[in-house]
This record gives sequence, C-alpha cells and structure tokens, in this order.
Amino acid sequence: MEFCHAPGRLYAEDANGVLLAEITFPTAGDGVADLNHTFVHPSLQGQGVADRLVRVAAEQLRLEGRKARVSCSYATHWFQRHPQYRDVLF
Repeated sequence: MEFCHAPGRLYAEDANGVLLAEITFPTAGDGVADLNHTFVHPSLQGQGVADRLVRVAAEQLRLEGRKARVSCSYATHWFQRHPQYRDVLF
C-alpha cells in the first residue's frame, strides 16, 4: 500500500476514494508536529498498516528535522515498542 503525502497527513484511499488508512500530524509549534490520530479501515486491521503509517510519519519528521508530540494512543504505544525512533519525540 502506497501512502499519499499531504501537509500534516499521510493517507491511502481505494479506487473509489474511500479512506483506507490515515495518520494526521498537524503543526503544534515551531518544529513540532502532533501525532494525534491514526485510522485503519476495518478490512485492513491486523495487517501492520498502522505500524507502517507511524513509521513513515516518524521517518518523514526525522528527515525534516522536526519533533513529534504524541497524543494518539496507538502512536504512543508504537514509540514505546520502537526505541530507535525516540529521537523524534519532543
């Protein structure tokens, strides 16, 4: 699954425009984004899609030299399980 990139958002839609997966991370200050929401369509749950969303968002923020504040419960647990990305945390 390929994700579309938009400011503060990664997402995937099917051919009909139905949202399949999304993570939002709006700007929350100078050089800081708030990872505040993840969504995976029920038909894709349990397939690692949310993991990939957070990983791609964290890598994007790292490349941009930005930090992440995390208010999404899934993303909070993800960062606890992936200490190699803790440098991204604000």
